Amino acid sequence: MASSFDSTIASLGLSSTANTTANTATSKSTSLGQADFLKLMTAQMKNQDPFDPVDNTQMVAQMAQFSSLAGITEMSSTLTAIAEKLGATSLQDAVSYVGRTVLTEGNVALGRSAGGIAGAIELEGDASNVTVSISDANGQLLHTADLGAQKAGTISYDWDGLDTAGANAGTGPFSVVVSATSGTQAIGATSLVWAPVTSVSTTTGSPVLTLPGIGEIPASAVRQIG
Repeated sequence: MASSFDSTIASLGLSSTANTTANTATSKSTSLGQADFLKLMTAQMKNQDPFDPVDNTQMVAQMAQFSSLAGITEMSSTLTAIAEKLGATSLQDAVSYVGRTVLTEGNVALGRSAGGIAGAIELEGDASNVTVSISDANGQLLHTADLGAQKAGTISYDWDGLDTAGANAGTGPFSVVVSATSGTQAIGATSLVWAPVTSVSTTTGSPVLTLPGIGEIPASAVRQIG
C-alpha cells in the first residue's frame, strides 16, 4: 500500500522513488526546481497532522531553504550570462582585426615583406625534440628547424626565408609541418601561423575572419593579434 507521502507526491504530478523506474522513459527532469520545492512545502502544510503541526522554527528553516534555492538559481543564470558576454568577441572587436595579422591554428603561411615567416607551436606535453619543416607550394622542402627539447605550452620560431642553398625562398605561400617527440613517443603539437585578416562576416551569428591560405576561422580561434 502506498504511503501518505507517496499519495501526496502522486497528487502533485511528481514521481516517488517507487515509480522512478517506470517513469524514466517519460520523465524530462530528475531534479526538483523552485516550483517543485514550493509544491512540496505547500503539500506538507496542507497534509500536516493537526495534533502535531509544523512549528515556527521548522517553517522558517524551510522558507530559508527556498529563499537560498531561488537566490542560487538566479545567481547561476546571471553568472552564465556574464561568462557568455565576456567570452564572446563582438562584431566591433572583430572588425578591428581587418588589415592586421593574427596568430591562429594553420599549416599555410605567407611570407613577410622582409622575407621568411614567424610562427608558434602548441605542445600538449614536454618534448625532447621539436621540429619545424617548411616547404614551398610544390612540396619542395625549403628549411628544417630543430628546436630541441621544449616544455609543454606555446613556443615560437622564426625563419629568415632562406632555403637550404641559402637562396631567398620568396613570399610563399609556405607549408608548415610541426612534430614533437619524447623519446620514442609522439607528443601532440599544433602549428600556429601568422596570417592577415582580409574580411569579417557574421553569417553564423558569431564573427568569422577570412585569412588568405587558411580560409574562414571563428574569431575565438585567434591566439594573438599582431
